[in-house]
Amino acid sequence: MGNASPSAAAADAAPAAVEPELTLVIPAHNEASRLPGTLDALAEFLDRWGVDFRVLVVDDGSTDTTARLTAGRGPRFSTHSLPQNRGKGAAVRAGMLLAHSRLVAFMDADLPYALDCLRQAYALLQTGGPDVVLGARNMPDSGVHVRRPWLRRVATVVFRALTHRLISSQVSDTQTGFKMFRYSASQQTFSRTTLDGFAFDVEVIFLMHRLGLTFAQVPVDMINDKASTLSLRRHALPMLLDVFRVYLRAHLGWYDRQVPPAAGAASEQASTKAGGE
Repeated sequence: MGNASPSAAAADAAPAAVEPELTLVIPAHNEASRLPGTLDALAEFLDRWGVDFRVLVVDDGSTDTTARLTAGRGPRFSTHSLPQNRGKGAAVRAGMLLAHSRLVAFMDADLPYALDCLRQAYALLQTGGPDVVLGARNMPDSGVHVRRPWLRRVATVVFRALTHRLISSQVSDTQTGFKMFRYSASQQTFSRTTLDGFAFDVEVIFLMHRLGLTFAQVPVDMINDKASTLSLRRHALPMLLDVFRVYLRAHLGWYDRQVPPAAGAASEQASTKAGGE
């Protein structure tokens, strides 16, 4: 896919005025039924941990009450609302660029993985080692504690084989919905992403390599898969097309010519609502 651009090794520190240690971005579309439980679980876990955190819910054009669910939870919880449904990739991009903390992560709204992976990733980034930590479902210490439909399992195997061949020979599980970045690495990566759908992770991994960012992987325990909004019927073909789109763009030099938007510009032009309002 061509040579990586010169490494802009991600700095540990966010801007000096920034105080939070960790921001967790939660993309959400019509999640009024399960998001309250997710926010309760996060508050309990993060408070017990003692890390200085923020939780940023990115409401992806919901038509229910998702946008109002952080209200009353205090200043550590907030919602950023996109004016219309754009897709998971667009929601994650908006949140990652808006987050201003030393470390920035995203996780799916149904909390599919045991939250201990947050502490594992945090510990790795605290050592000053990698720029990015990726959750992985296929490491020896990973666990799957839910029964997944056989068709979903087959689709996962096929998708992994395709991305391994076309995108990354080093990251075999691109689609785990948990990744943590240093602030600079997050800004460098997500200011360049373009995919709005479920395959956005593929572009993130490609850009991580292209930017010369270092990474590590941590095992995750899958504890919930019942409420996934990913539909094989509706999303499988668009995801495959997006993988080929990234591959072709790379070979045509599109990413080499790309001029990223200003970091944190939040081109979606949506409103941000503080949780304490």
